[in-house]
Amino acid sequence: MLHAKLSNRSVFLLLMFASLYSQAQLGTLWQKAKEKTEKAVNKVMPKKNSTQAVEAEASAPFIPGNMPLFSEDFSGYTAGATVSTIKSNGLAAVTGLKGHSGKWMPIEDKAVYKLTKAIPYPEHFTVTFDLLATGDQIKDIAPLSFGFASDNSTKEYTSNSGAYVELQYYDANMVNTGSKNPEKFANNTFDLEPYLNTVMHINLEVNGQRMIVYLGNRKIADGIFFAPSAGKNFYISAPWQYSNGAKVFLSNIKIAGFNQ
Repeated sequence: MLHAKLSNRSVFLLLMFASLYSQAQLGTLWQKAKEKTEKAVNKVMPKKNSTQAVEAEASAPFIPGNMPLFSEDFSGYTAGATVSTIKSNGLAAVTGLKGHSGKWMPIEDKAVYKLTKAIPYPEHFTVTFDLLATGDQIKDIAPLSFGFASDNSTKEYTSNSGAYVELQYYDANMVNTGSKNPEKFANNTFDLEPYLNTVMHINLEVNGQRMIVYLGNRKIADGIFFAPSAGKNFYISAPWQYSNGAKVFLSNIKIAGFNQ
């Protein structure tokens, strides 16, 4: 009787060990198969990390137009003189900046700036200009926007009109792009802090309904920003306020079309 009980227990233990061994073997085989599959997939589809994506985006080329339509670097004005080619609901005067070459126009708070004389934009053109944010910290500057409004009026302050780009200085690393018609909005991560007290070169390319936006050497937006019959009037809307003596300056505006 004891022998029968021992035999039954032995059979049970043998079966349990066999089951565990089979499961372990299956697990090993499954892991090996998984590793082989992952290796095969990686060979066909190599991984792309975020650094590679940013580098590719940063290297996107910008080609400015070769037919000048408008140019203003304020070199023809003495310090304190009012700019005649740009109008505003605020002050549009010229100054020099210590440590930076050329002449600059301070962008006063709660002001909007447009070209004094509206120009007939061709289908395909570019706008380039420089912004210089100065101060002790980037967060002392409220958002600034630029883009293309449907009209050329500066009677009142407006922000994010038409097709626009908004630099969220007080967030330090956010840039919004959008349009009223067609209605669209995108929030982009872009580090603005390195551009405090350093010139940021901005390039815009417009081709029909499409606009491409470059900040520094990085392309941050490319898409449909205009309705087919939309009016286009370049503008800059100043920050609503500055703190602790911060200020943004503008210079080197160039607008150009392309030879057909």
